Amino acid sequence: MRIDSHQHFWNYNPSRDSWITDEMAVLKRDYLPEHLDPERHANNIDATIVVQADQSEDETLFLLQLAESNASIAGVVGWIDLCSPQVAERMHFFSQFEKLCGFRHLAQSEPDNRFLVREEFLRGIACLGHFGFTYDILIYPKQLHAALELVGRFPEQPFVIDHLAKPEIKLRHRAGWAVLMQKIAAHPNVYCKLSGLATEADWQQWKKEDFRPYLDVVFDAFGPDRLMFGSDWPVCLLAASYRQVVEILEEYLRDCPANMRENIFGGNAAHFYRLKIAKSPGSDEQHGLAAQG
Repeated sequence: MRIDSHQHFWNYNPSRDSWITDEMAVLKRDYLPEHLDPERHANNIDATIVVQADQSEDETLFLLQLAESNASIAGVVGWIDLCSPQVAERMHFFSQFEKLCGFRHLAQSEPDNRFLVREEFLRGIACLGHFGFTYDILIYPKQLHAALELVGRFPEQPFVIDHLAKPEIKLRHRAGWAVLMQKIAAHPNVYCKLSGLATEADWQQWKKEDFRPYLDVVFDAFGPDRLMFGSDWPVCLLAASYRQVVEILEEYLRDCPANMRENIFGGNAAHFYRLKIAKSPGSDEQHGLAAQG
């Protein structure tokens, strides 16, 4: 089973989605399961994890509704206000949704580089384990110090770093990022998504060789059992097609054992997000996946 561990859906709203600038015109439209299905089938992707893009519970409920009616959506990474005094109550509410795997906050956009270790945020993170929820860490390299402190405080909490923590591939900056990724990978509760590479490179002129040094770092740091493929579709379309994103990783893994490739393209995501095979004879997949929240 091949799983895309990171993609998005939205009904485009210019006022809500103000992060989509004019240079991102390709994203200024609706992206829904019926738009992704041809890409999934063409690349033998059986299921996906859909991840929040807007910081609202409304979007989380929207994604859960899509998951309810689309067997190909294996799980949802949503959003709640982890700094809220009512965070435990909100987690209890969302624990009723079988396909909700965990949560993410757009920490990359926080002006405080130490947002991840603020007292009120840590209280929210402390609640995740009671409900079996994961946490996706979305940051830039400058926030890796705080992320390192965060994961060290919660050794039993499953964390995954999105997009390799967005190294500056276009500028070929690597040294400081690599050191911190090695340190954070020393915590066995932390995984890393092999996603978002092309959009951190030169959108028009990237080459597959640009990504190898960064992939080498995370493979050395995390090992093959804590890495997972993610397309970051449709955001990837700013720089690469879905097929090109898949090919970047397939080429890198070309000489690796088949079981390693299978884990990176599905097994590791299934383990991290606690996915289980569910019988769904009416689905287009012949089998579906459900998440244990």
